[in-house]
Amino acid sequence: MNLRRTYAMTRKEFLHIVRDPRSLVMALAVPLVMLLLFGYGLTLDVDRIPTLIYDMDSSPESREAIARFAGSRFFDVLGSVDGYRAIEREIDRDKALLAVVIPQDFSRELLSGRQPQVQLIFDGSDSNTASIAKGYAEALLQNYAYDVRARALDQKGGGRMEAPVDARLRVLYNSELKSRNYLVPGLIATILAIITALLTSLTIAREWETGTMEQLLSTPVRPAEVVLGKMLAFFALGFIDTLMAVAVGVLVFGVPLRGNPLLLIGATSIFLFGSLCWGILISAAARTQVQAYQLGMLSSFLPALLLSGFVYSIENMPAVIQLISYIVPARYIVTVLKGVFLKGVGLEILWGQVALLVVYGAAAFVVATRKLRQKVA
Repeated sequence: MNLRRTYAMTRKEFLHIVRDPRSLVMALAVPLVMLLLFGYGLTLDVDRIPTLIYDMDSSPESREAIARFAGSRFFDVLGSVDGYRAIEREIDRDKALLAVVIPQDFSRELLSGRQPQVQLIFDGSDSNTASIAKGYAEALLQNYAYDVRARALDQKGGGRMEAPVDARLRVLYNSELKSRNYLVPGLIATILAIITALLTSLTIAREWETGTMEQLLSTPVRPAEVVLGKMLAFFALGFIDTLMAVAVGVLVFGVPLRGNPLLLIGATSIFLFGSLCWGILISAAARTQVQAYQLGMLSSFLPALLLSGFVYSIENMPAVIQLISYIVPARYIVTVLKGVFLKGVGLEILWGQVALLVVYGAAAFVVATRKLRQKVA
């Protein structure tokens, strides 16, 4: 491999990128816009649950229970209704997700020490959100019932009522339980996987369509030098994208960066190398830019979004899908980014993921070079 020819190839590709504003905007502006849109628009937090109240008891105890719902950040009490038909109507209109029905004997049952029955009606269209809302509502009602009984026992002079279990919670790494801290590192990896594959997936296909590949083949440049030269040009843009994405994650979204920034940059660079080589492989295999774009989207966006563990837990997937996820490089860079950002772990923990990224990058480079050699021949 001749470094002079590789440098010339890199310079040629840089000039092409600079002279093509669309490529430059796609490489620099699109990742930033995607990160901001997804970062602000995508959330897994379940709070401000639209809630209706149907109070058939109208007692001080029922009003206090309603006040508990109104004072919780997890519930947004829309108001009171006077029947089940009103509840069904509001749920059908997607105005409410939860309705709390307090029966007539709620206060009597509660003050007598028995277990009062409170009906919770949910919109189960989104089963995950409904399950979380169910847990919030049950915990709130149980805590309220315990407080009322403790006050009643204290007034009677019967001593203090102790909870059967005193649970003390300690949340590691994401103490505020903000889904944004979990999502933004995964977003960085997913966006980089999409952008890098799309950028390079068009480069060689465009050369064939415009007729410049024939001129390139008349030079002494070798396939490995073509792949490396084109990859280095886009690698510089991908590296800038990485720095911008990390800066936005830390400064705009407030995601803590607890680990070593050098490990973060190093692992991301290895991932960029492999993704760019994969894009060149697609470009060498495709006949047109349209086909290269479609293959790039299919092989980068869907695996990075669905099989990387970014949004959906891999452990909950079927066994066959879990096996397939092992060949998705985005899975490993997502693990590295979350480990460095949130947990502050180092290479002694993440060496396996980094090693697999190295294998992926080397394999993508070798296969892309061979494919280009076959097409040239």
